[in-house]
Amino acid sequence: MTVTAGEAGRDDGHGKGDADGGDDKEGPAAAPYVPSPRRLERERYRRARARRATAIAALSTLVTGAALYLLVVHAPGWPRTKETFFSPQYAREAFPRVLEGLWLNLRLLLVCGAAVLVLGMLVAVARTLRGPLFFPLRVLAAAYTDFFRGLPLIINLMIVVLGVPALRLQGVTVDPVLLGGTALTLTYSAYVAEVFRAGIESVHPSQRAAARSLGLTNRQALRFVVLPQAVRRQVPPLLNDLVSLQKDTGLVSIGGAVDAVRAADIVVGRSLNYTPYIVAGLVFVALTIPMTRLTDWVTARTDRRRAQGGIT
Repeated sequence: MTVTAGEAGRDDGHGKGDADGGDDKEGPAAAPYVPSPRRLERERYRRARARRATAIAALSTLVTGAALYLLVVHAPGWPRTKETFFSPQYAREAFPRVLEGLWLNLRLLLVCGAAVLVLGMLVAVARTLRGPLFFPLRVLAAAYTDFFRGLPLIINLMIVVLGVPALRLQGVTVDPVLLGGTALTLTYSAYVAEVFRAGIESVHPSQRAAARSLGLTNRQALRFVVLPQAVRRQVPPLLNDLVSLQKDTGLVSIGGAVDAVRAADIVVGRSLNYTPYIVAGLVFVALTIPMTRLTDWVTARTDRRRAQGGIT
């Protein structure tokens, strides 16, 4: 029987290599992969189908946009609507004022967002403490979340921003920005606390038991084992709450704080044209869309990792 060169260097099944004792080597270099005609045809079909779907989507979008444009511009009352809500003159006048006031909204978002995360975490931890000793603390935390989740935010703002200054208490601020930020923090902390609590309770008890078996105290197990998993799992709903907080910072204007909404309201009150409201609304939408897309991306990533059995 004739033995080829490739077979001569193969292991004989008893742990032996080449006859000369050198390293095992393969035969001649393998030929480069060449797709089969059937595979090439399938790929061409997929590319053609993708191009066809893209063309159909673009055409349908163009037709829909044209139909909506014609429907709007030929609707009764469109000229008056355009003058009242889409005036270029008042848009140019209001835009720099709205941007100037937007800086206050951004500062409120940063400060209140940090305060909400801290206070919400503390309330969530208080609600999950075990043992009869902490029963009063659990009751107070539950009452706090129930009350502020049920109280409309606008009423909370009116009570804090308008009612607190009426008390005329010595040492209590009357700054509408500080009072409005306090009201936002109180309300959103209740929502965020429930998000954190859901994350804490979603961690399996075996995680805490394993931490205790390694010698960690209850506090250490909560800090190093439970809370990191709880926060990581709840990132998407937390981002949703921050998106809502970003929009609701405009409500501090009810106390006279000149933010983006109040700046638009000043121009409207002087001109009786409502284009500045549209400008302020579009500015908030432009800020919200990136955070919304980030939330969608994080949610999809979390779902993929959970479906693959990864740690979320």
